[in-house]
Amino acid sequence: MFETIIGLEIHVELKTKSKIFCGCSTEFGAQPNENTCPICTGLPGTLPVLNEEVVNLAMRAGSALNCRINHVNKFDRKNYFYPDLPKAYQISQFDLPICEKGFVDIKVDDKEKRIGITRIHLEEDAGKLIHLEDAPVTLIDYNRTGVPLIEIVTEPDMRSSEEAVAFLRELRAMLEYVEVSDCKMEQGSMRCDANISIRPIGQETLNTKVEIKNMNSFKEILKAIQKEEKRQRELYTFGEAYKIKQETRKWDSAKGKTVPMRSKEDAHDYRYFPEPDLLPVIIQEEDVMKVKESLPELPAQKKVRFTESYGLNEKEITILTGRKILADYFEEVVSAGIRPKEASNWILVEMLRLLKDEDGDEIPVKASHLGDLIKMIEEGKISRTAGKEIFEELAATDKSPMEIVEEKGLTQISGADELEAAVQEILDSNQQAIDDFKNGKPQAIGFLMGQIMKATKGKANPKTAKEILEKMLANL
Repeated sequence: MFETIIGLEIHVELKTKSKIFCGCSTEFGAQPNENTCPICTGLPGTLPVLNEEVVNLAMRAGSALNCRINHVNKFDRKNYFYPDLPKAYQISQFDLPICEKGFVDIKVDDKEKRIGITRIHLEEDAGKLIHLEDAPVTLIDYNRTGVPLIEIVTEPDMRSSEEAVAFLRELRAMLEYVEVSDCKMEQGSMRCDANISIRPIGQETLNTKVEIKNMNSFKEILKAIQKEEKRQRELYTFGEAYKIKQETRKWDSAKGKTVPMRSKEDAHDYRYFPEPDLLPVIIQEEDVMKVKESLPELPAQKKVRFTESYGLNEKEITILTGRKILADYFEEVVSAGIRPKEASNWILVEMLRLLKDEDGDEIPVKASHLGDLIKMIEEGKISRTAGKEIFEELAATDKSPMEIVEEKGLTQISGADELEAAVQEILDSNQQAIDDFKNGKPQAIGFLMGQIMKATKGKANPKTAKEILEKMLANL
């Protein structure tokens, strides 16, 4: 029997307006090579100047992740030659990182587990290579070069792909809450490398590990780890463990397998040495305390408050608090006077259906509009079916719910006189259903209600219409 050992390295782009060592913009989506200068492209004679906000954000991340903030830390040169690295070295941190020895608590299958954080260090991002299909050249976009990163390195404490993804979800939530990064994985703001090895249960030493590089989707991370785990287990089972080499592999989602990229370097291969153009970073204890005191409510704290204040179940609370954007949206809807359970249902069913899942980064319906829509349903002005139709249009336009109701004529019929006339008309033309009801077939009511809703084009208030129908049937 084998067990899987997983450690993660997560690169997170910090939420700054300018790069780590120069004044170039960190804006995503600019024209290729637009946000560059002699410093971030590594031209001779240039000198880096540290962006102070980068240090502040790294301290916030470290404090949220229960790390020790090192009062003295420094930058180093990590030397390697690759086309997306214009200086042929990366300014990073090696032996004196800014944060160390933290932890994150996760929960998988109702079991709680603590995942250790080895270190958090600062570094600059590299550029981006663009490989053109069927072309003999590769293009380079240096806009990302010099964008500030923190690299979060975990202990090898995870034993399954599910634990790894649970950790990443919790980590993303914490970083979003403290506003260190937007963590938009589809834009590369949060990227993950997974180190995976297999060993017999009971063995203390670690076997050869394999790194899977640059994954930026929870679903793909889950699949990649599972496939690599299966590959290694099969090699051990059939006596071919020697084929497992310390290497970097990439996840080929189309083929559903990991494929080799290059042999994995050790630290000495990078020839680390202190960055001569930057002084050590000295952090005062009072600065550390200010950062800790400024931290907002974190996901774990919010879960407790949501449980006590809103009476939702654990699954609902976990999803709502798993993204700051969802938690804030939920509370904005509730603050408009909407019952928490009703707000949760609309967000977790209708909203997440539009977002595809809880990983979406933009909420398409204003909280005030959702609040107004729910009120209209509860007041009987529109049916729930009409409400879902209106919700779809709210996501595509800036119109208010009332404007859509008026344009589409979706106002619900709740007046007794109008409904009685509609019910009587249905009864007059469905004698067989009346006979079925009298003969003890309750499903006849369902049939008649369907005919009423059809005749009123879904505008009849179902509750009122059913009460009138039952009363009229009783008097026949």
